[in-house]
Amino acid sequence: MRFDRLLAGTALALVLAVGAANAQSTEAAVSDTGAPAAVEALVPATEPAPVTVTADDLAPGAAPKPDTAAAAPPSPAAPATETAAVPPTTPAPTVVTPADTAKIDAAAKPESLKTESPKAETAVSDPAATGAIPVAPLNKVLTLDQQVGEKLAEMLGRKTDRRFDAKTRAALDTFYAARDRAPLWTDNGAVNARARAVMAQLTAAAADGLDPDDYPVPQLKADASPDEIAEFELKLDQSVLTYARHAAVGRVHWSRIAKDIVYEVKPPEAAEVLGRLATAPDARAALDSYLPQHRAYKALKAKLAELRGQKGDGSKRVAYGPSLKVGMEDERVPELRERLGAAGTGTTYDKALADAVKAFQKKKGLKPTGTFDSAAVDALNGPRNDRTADIIAANLERWRWVPHDLGKSHVVVNIPEFMLRVYRDDDVLWSTRVVVGKPSTPTPLLTETMKFITVNPTWNVPPSIVYNEYLPAMQQDPTVLARMGLNVSRNRDGSIHISQPPGAGNALGRIRFNFPNKFLVYQHDTPDKHMFGHDRRAYSHGCMRVKDPDKYAEVLLSIALPKDSYSADRIRGMYGRGEVNLTFPTPIPVHLTYQTAFVDDAGKLVLRDDVYGRDSRVIAALKSDERKVADTPVEQRREASAAPRRANVRLPQEEPRASIFPLFNIFR
Repeated sequence: MRFDRLLAGTALALVLAVGAANAQSTEAAVSDTGAPAAVEALVPATEPAPVTVTADDLAPGAAPKPDTAAAAPPSPAAPATETAAVPPTTPAPTVVTPADTAKIDAAAKPESLKTESPKAETAVSDPAATGAIPVAPLNKVLTLDQQVGEKLAEMLGRKTDRRFDAKTRAALDTFYAARDRAPLWTDNGAVNARARAVMAQLTAAAADGLDPDDYPVPQLKADASPDEIAEFELKLDQSVLTYARHAAVGRVHWSRIAKDIVYEVKPPEAAEVLGRLATAPDARAALDSYLPQHRAYKALKAKLAELRGQKGDGSKRVAYGPSLKVGMEDERVPELRERLGAAGTGTTYDKALADAVKAFQKKKGLKPTGTFDSAAVDALNGPRNDRTADIIAANLERWRWVPHDLGKSHVVVNIPEFMLRVYRDDDVLWSTRVVVGKPSTPTPLLTETMKFITVNPTWNVPPSIVYNEYLPAMQQDPTVLARMGLNVSRNRDGSIHISQPPGAGNALGRIRFNFPNKFLVYQHDTPDKHMFGHDRRAYSHGCMRVKDPDKYAEVLLSIALPKDSYSADRIRGMYGRGEVNLTFPTPIPVHLTYQTAFVDDAGKLVLRDDVYGRDSRVIAALKSDERKVADTPVEQRREASAAPRRANVRLPQEEPRASIFPLFNIFR
C-alpha cells in the first residue's frame, strides 16, 4: 500500500510540475503582448479548488470522475487517511481560444491602427518580444477582369486613340464605369456567350447586302494579357457599334446619293446599343433588331439569300463572310478545304489552306494574297447574276434609310412601280396607280406625316415652276398665264406668286393630300386622267397624281376619322368652289420610296426600271473606295428653285414706272 501511494504521489507531482510550467509559459506569452488589462479580462480570477486523487482514480482502467470539488466542499464524513490534499498554490492552465487571441490583439493595437472592419485588422505585436513570425499587411489582389477594367479606363482616356470620336469615347467610358469597369465581351479572360452571339451576327452581314469586312471580328488567344483582352474588348465594341449604326440608318448616307432625298432617322447612341446587348437574353437577336423588321425588307432579304445560293452546276455555294487570314476561325473553312482540295482538319484558316487560296487566286487572275475575300468567294462560286444581287443589295440599303417603324397604318409610294398602297398591320388595305415626277423633276424620297385633306384646293404654283417655266413663257406671251386660268401677283419681297383658284380645271383636281415637306410636294387629283393608262407614268413636276382620289380619301378618313363615316360619294358631294380642310386627329405616315426590286403578293421577285438612276449610284457607293467614308453625311444646299426670289420682270397689270431722270430712258 505504501509503495503504491509512493508511486501515485510521484506521478502526480510530475503532472503538476508540467502543468505549472505550461501555465507560466502561457502567462509570460500573454503578458508580453503589452495588453495586461485585456488578458486579465479574459482569464478567470478565482483560484481553482483543490484536486483530490484517490487510489481508485489511479487504478488501471478507472473512468474519469466529474469535477465536483469546485461546486461543493468535501464531505466531512470522508476519512482523512484515505485522501491526499493538493495545495491550491498552482493555478490550472488557462486555455486561450482564437477568438480570445483576436480580442487580445485588438486591445493591444494602438488606436491609430484600429479599423472598423475586422477583416482589415492584422497583428501588430512586436515579433522580437513574442518570438512569433512577422505577418506583412495583405496587399489588394485584383482579379483578371478588374485588371482589364483598369486597362479599358486607361485606353479610353487616350485622346490619341482615333478609333472612336470624342462623343463615343466618353459614352464608352461612362458605360464601363457604370459596370465597375467589368468587360462586356469576356469573363475572366475568356470570350463569353454574348460575344460569340454578336460575332455570329457580324460575320453574317452579307445576308443584308452589307460587307462583313466592315465589321472585323477580333481574335483572342487563351493566355491573353490584360492589355490584349482590353484591346479585344474595344475592337469588338467598334465593330458592334459600326454595325448597329449601319443597320439602323444605312451603310451609305442618303445625302451622298441625291439632293432630293431626306430621311430624318437618327443613329443609335453607343451607350444605348451596348446597354441593350448587355441585358438582352439573346445578344444576336438584339443586334439584329437594329435592321428593318417589316415584311417588305425580310422578303427581299430572303430573295438575296436565294439568289446567292444558286449556281449553274448545282453545287453548293460558299457563303460570304469576313475576309479570312491565317489563324482565323470560321465555319466555312472545312467546306473551303473540300472545294480547293486542301489538306487539314478543323475550322482554323491555316497556312496550307492560305497557300491553296493563293494558287486559286493566281489561276483566276486575282491578286494572289492568300486572303480569302469576297472576290475569291465570287470566283469560287462561279457565274451568277451579279447585277440582280447588287440591285437587291441597293434596295435593302434604301430600306435602311426609311424609318424602320413604318406605322400601324401608313402609306407607301413606290416610285419605280408608279403605285401607291395603304397598309394596316403590314397588310395592304388599298392600292392605286400614281403619276410621279419625270427624271428631270424627280419625286423626292422622304418620310412625312399626312395631316389633312383639302377638298377644292387652290393651286399655289411652286417657285421652281414659277421661275423655270411660267415666267419665261410670260416673257414671250404676257397673256399665256391668264388664258390658263392662273393669277399672277407680286409679293412684298418682290417675288412672284402664281396661283389657280379651285374648280374642275384646277391642276390639282378636286382633292389635295397634304404632308408638308421641304420639297413642297404632295399627292392630288388631276384633270388629265389618260396618263394612268400608261405603264411608265413619270410625267409630273415631282408631285404624285392619284388615279382614284375620292376613294383614297375615303380609305384615309376611315383610318383617321372612323366614326365620321366618310365615303367616296360623300366626298364627291363636297366638290365646289370653296376650300374645305379635313384634319386628321392622328397624322398618318407617308413613305416615298424607291424600290426597283421587291417581292409581290405571290412571293415573286419583281424588278423595275431604274427611272432616276438611283441604283447605280448606291451600288457604286457600296463597292467603290467611297465605302471608307460613305456613311458620313455631306452638306446639302437648299435648292435655289424652291426658294422665293425677287424677279426683275414687269407683270401685265403693272404700269411702267416713270424715271425720275428722263434722260436715263435713253439707255433703256
